[in-house]
Amino acid sequence: MTVNDLVGSLPLTVVAGQDKLAAEVTGGYVSDLLSNVMGFAAPGSVWVTMQGHQNVVAVASLAGLAAVVVAGGAVPEPETVAKAEAEGIVLLTTSLTSFELVGQLYRSGVKGQ
Repeated sequence: MTVNDLVGSLPLTVVAGQDKLAAEVTGGYVSDLLSNVMGFAAPGSVWVTMQGHQNVVAVASLAGLAAVVVAGGAVPEPETVAKAEAEGIVLLTTSLTSFELVGQLYRSGVKGQ
């Protein structure tokens, strides 16, 4: 499954990283604690968070994540979008809550790690 498959089947909006949507998704992770994500999210995961600041991009890059989804209708800061574009990180948004989105990801075949 790719990020593009998820974008096509779930209510997700591409905010940055349009050219990286072919990235393979190997699992999912949800957390708002950056150190937790750095320590436990596996490369290739889709990360669901409520945070929209620039450090999200740095963590996603460091962890080798396939995409970041900012959930709950939160809007990433403009600097975050620019940084994601510059670093080739797929940044998505959704109006779904983290709980709802993770449920839909799980039903789509994305499992936790």
